[in-house]
Amino acid sequence: MGLLALAVALSLPAAGQNSPTPPPNSNAQSQDESTETLKVNVEVVQLFFNVKDKHGALIPNLTKDNFDLFEDGKPQTIKYFKAETDLPLTLGILIDSSGSQQRVLDMEKTVGGSFLESTLRPKDEAFVISFDVDINLLQDFTSSVSRLKHALNEAKINTGGVGCSGGPLGPQGPIPCSSSGPRGTALYDAVYLASHDEFSHEVGRKAMILLTDGEDQGSRLKIRDAIEAAQKADAICYVLLIADRGFYGGFGYSGDSDMKKLTQETGGRVIEVGNKIEKLRQAFDQISQELRSQYNAGYTPTNPNRDGSFRKVEIKSKPGDYKIQARSGYYATPHQED
Repeated sequence: MGLLALAVALSLPAAGQNSPTPPPNSNAQSQDESTETLKVNVEVVQLFFNVKDKHGALIPNLTKDNFDLFEDGKPQTIKYFKAETDLPLTLGILIDSSGSQQRVLDMEKTVGGSFLESTLRPKDEAFVISFDVDINLLQDFTSSVSRLKHALNEAKINTGGVGCSGGPLGPQGPIPCSSSGPRGTALYDAVYLASHDEFSHEVGRKAMILLTDGEDQGSRLKIRDAIEAAQKADAICYVLLIADRGFYGGFGYSGDSDMKKLTQETGGRVIEVGNKIEKLRQAFDQISQELRSQYNAGYTPTNPNRDGSFRKVEIKSKPGDYKIQARSGYYATPHQED
């Protein structure tokens, strides 16, 4: 339903896309310097997370006895625990194609393609979205690396305007139409759409990787809406902060603040890349290692109510000198009937 929702309900064009592969029940991922993806399935809350020492090295071979888990401050019993290295993952690549990325876009395409080649396995799936004044689904869920690389190469710089009566988002879509203010980089809207219309229909390990300078101009939604959508979809967000300083002149940029908020609350992290291709390669290498070095903990919450409220989740290590980076919680949404 991912492509149908994007192309019909939201009028999101699938530019340059082959016939999409219908997404089987895909699995997703979590990542980060110690990261954790969280999913609610029936009465079980499932968390994927990474653990690192004080030097940033991943810690393997821990058991559930090394952790205490809390929901809204109340201790929970870990009923399932396993080190997961081969679970299928669902990946979303969101690439900024606004004017500020003119001199770094080709670098992003090249290194992003290499990352997909080295990371994706036959049971994994990914999709590609570009965002600028428009939001384009360049490739829906597929396990074909060649299709995904082709989609990345289809991303083109776009600085043109979009009116309220037309364009990819509506007015009929879930994002309200507003003609006020300039539109240049619909970053928050792109995160919302990737979460709401792609990831939310998938199960398992899910991760979103954004290649952007973090600057939003003209999104109809706010950063809080984007964060909430990602949390409800159980998608961890990584941001590779790619900023061509020359584009901004002496004015600088401030996109890193909201990106840190997005990644911290979803269990991911920001990796500073600048405009250096080697730093971008290293960042993708770190993500790849973290995606394959996760622990999976499952518990049945002591609070069984599905009232839609946000539940704060904390994982603490024993001993306490390990670093666990995990999303801040989950939404206890009611069961949906098929």
